[in-house]
Amino acid sequence: MTSAFSPKFMKVGILTAALQELTPRDVRDADPDRAIEDWLAFGRDLGADYIQLSAALHPSESDVPPEAMLDPVANTLDLRQPFDQARATRVQAAVASTGTRISDLAYFDNLLHHDAPTRQKKHDFLLRVFDAAVLLGVDAVCGFVGRNQQRSMDENLVDFEQQFVPLLKEVKSRGLTYRVEQCPMPGWTTGDNWHNNIAYTPGAWIPLHRICEKHGVGDQFRIHYDPSHAILMGQDTRSIFQFLKDQGYGFLIGGFHVKGQVIDSAGVAAWGYGGQTMERGDWIGGKPPPRPADQLNAWKKQVVLCEHELPGTARHDPLAYLQNRTVDWLDHQLAARELLPLDVANTYLIVEHEYPAARIQDRERLKPILQGSLAFVRRIDEAAACMYALQHEVLAAQSIPIQGVGRQAYRS
Repeated sequence: MTSAFSPKFMKVGILTAALQELTPRDVRDADPDRAIEDWLAFGRDLGADYIQLSAALHPSESDVPPEAMLDPVANTLDLRQPFDQARATRVQAAVASTGTRISDLAYFDNLLHHDAPTRQKKHDFLLRVFDAAVLLGVDAVCGFVGRNQQRSMDENLVDFEQQFVPLLKEVKSRGLTYRVEQCPMPGWTTGDNWHNNIAYTPGAWIPLHRICEKHGVGDQFRIHYDPSHAILMGQDTRSIFQFLKDQGYGFLIGGFHVKGQVIDSAGVAAWGYGGQTMERGDWIGGKPPPRPADQLNAWKKQVVLCEHELPGTARHDPLAYLQNRTVDWLDHQLAARELLPLDVANTYLIVEHEYPAARIQDRERLKPILQGSLAFVRRIDEAAACMYALQHEVLAAQSIPIQGVGRQAYRS
């Protein structure tokens, strides 16, 4: 008996936060959908099949000043005014003319904020994102859960049930899925909470999903997995996927952010993973400073330990792979195929650019960098697809064993 060699590739795209100033702020404020048109054309030039369209509260409306943010505000999708059918038709025309499609929409904010009016403002905005997703014909929105920073993790499970589940019911009524990126967001607060997005790890995803199931929205809650955050937690992709499979929750992974993390071993020696740093500069005179730029120093809780990697920009380091200090991209893509029940051909790999040294708000300088990273991601996925098809389909059909051992879960 034989099996044809038929590798299945994932869909490759990029999050539009990679270049917030592609369309200058004064231009896109006056003509909001120009930013989407420009990004669809730029995505084509980069070699991306898709863009993940980033939405955010406009700087004039956000509770967090732009100066306190690690990255510029990425409101490529501007929702100060309703996104109606006329706007959707304009965007769909740009999709048709460029050939670049939209994978999903993204809005990253703290949806369990302790202040009720602030939280309601974020929820209202998210509902507008859901409505825009429907008009644009995409089936998912990507974002965070967040955390009430004044309450314990267990108390946040109650907040999730009371405040977040109603949002998932709105997701369900629109035929959408909500995919949670698992970043712990340590810099969201000048306090010492390190885990400010409670959906940061598989051990949390499972009880959150059980709450969702209890309320009939289990199918709407999925994870947009980002391996950079696993590295930040001392985890590795293969072990996480194996754990989910062992627990019967492999189905939770619904898409991927392709972003790496390069751990600074000296930083780990100084503070440890998730360690509470001191003298960051986000406390002055015994309290958080009034100047937003000083509050940005809260992110030193994370950046003293590591630096984000744009895929393809970090040196190949087998020892770092084994010690979970950076992402083993080939095994990441193999593990996804081997351990998760994915519809591979309809799964998105979305490049998320946050490599500080290359955070360039200049189209022509950034363009070849993003082109190279996207090409790397595509070829890594193609290599993994070919290996998987050859080993697990072609050889398996003829009862020919796979050679060697390979990377194993729960080992480092």
